Amino acid sequence: MRHRSLLILTSVLTTGALTLTACGSRDEGKGGGDNAGGTTTVVIGVDAPLTGSLSALGQGIKNSVDLAVKTANKDKVVPGVTFKIEALDDQATPATGKANALKLVGMKDVLGVVGPLNSGVSQSMQADFDKANLTQVSPANTNPSLSQGDNWGKGEKKRPFKTYFRTATTDVIQGKFAANYLFKDAGKKKVFVVNDKQTYGAGLAAIFSDEFKRLGGTVVGTDSVTVKETDFSATANKVKASGADSVYFGGQYPEGGLLSDQIKKAGAKIPTMGGDGIYDPEFIKASGEANDGDLATSVGFPVEKLPTAKKFIEDYNAAGYKDAYAAYGGYSYDAAWSIIQAVKAVVEANNGKLPEDARAKVTEAMAKVSFEGVTGSVAFDEYGDTTNKQLTVYQVKNGAWVDVKSETFKD
Repeated sequence: MRHRSLLILTSVLTTGALTLTACGSRDEGKGGGDNAGGTTTVVIGVDAPLTGSLSALGQGIKNSVDLAVKTANKDKVVPGVTFKIEALDDQATPATGKANALKLVGMKDVLGVVGPLNSGVSQSMQADFDKANLTQVSPANTNPSLSQGDNWGKGEKKRPFKTYFRTATTDVIQGKFAANYLFKDAGKKKVFVVNDKQTYGAGLAAIFSDEFKRLGGTVVGTDSVTVKETDFSATANKVKASGADSVYFGGQYPEGGLLSDQIKKAGAKIPTMGGDGIYDPEFIKASGEANDGDLATSVGFPVEKLPTAKKFIEDYNAAGYKDAYAAYGGYSYDAAWSIIQAVKAVVEANNGKLPEDARAKVTEAMAKVSFEGVTGSVAFDEYGDTTNKQLTVYQVKNGAWVDVKSETFKD
């Protein structure tokens, strides 16, 4: 997304002032102390749906990047550099995402962007970022073509944009993982597949379907729904008539929750499964019918159970953010931190200051970034994809998502 702001960090140089460059603005210090020499401001852009039906995920992304920036500034991770954030709302629409990308490209202090949430939105932004040598790191995109090209399914992998990276694993893994769990662990053999006609949902549903059939299962029917519609009774009736023992939905939680509700109301008391796009408490809230037994896969392991995430959770809670870090908080923090680490490497390699071609240098440095992050080891392969390929299956139990199986995948 898959699925499921702009940050500006400020830190002070203690060994001499950074010079003004084309990609960083110098703030003259007032008074004595650390600010006496001035600092260079670096902006980390954040693009996510901050309003609308997916805002629960978008706000978690923004807040987690904000926390990374505040931490880097407090600890003076890059001497002489202050990071800052300013969030842009893409409303989960490609046109708005493209406009945001152009705005970020035009801001000379922006050296990296975290986001977006949606794969379809990302498609509208990638080319503009690439032309400007501006690094983009998504914490949530899972569509394989974003990093491996349109012919990845034919085994012809080719990275389309050198500036694109992600900390979330792809649907190639997620779709197969879901199919294996539904067929082998849950024992379901006849699935009805629905998608929302969007880049993420349709792509994920297709990968799931191929793997489910390869395992010996049967896709007894398919249908599609339209985003932001609420009446899915026609699809629900098709599911009931098909004799399916399960439903797989490629899409997001607003439609997924309503679909699960209406399928059960139609008399098909069977589980609905989806990807990380439905893994959110709002999926459960959207259903009037009890949906215990519904399933979702999500990238990574449960953050609350990772020793590496303990400080992140403590700091996030202490910061008093109104919204939860949600499904992609840890991945957003790590995305921002990877940009911070790349900036640090560039500054250190240039005698403590930003070079004139800072954006291009940051993109180059991203390929070598490696650190222990909130979600575990953070690094990127030759396509810009995360090397941390972890996934978890969650099930609704007593009105809440509970993890039931986690797995790490090797290439």
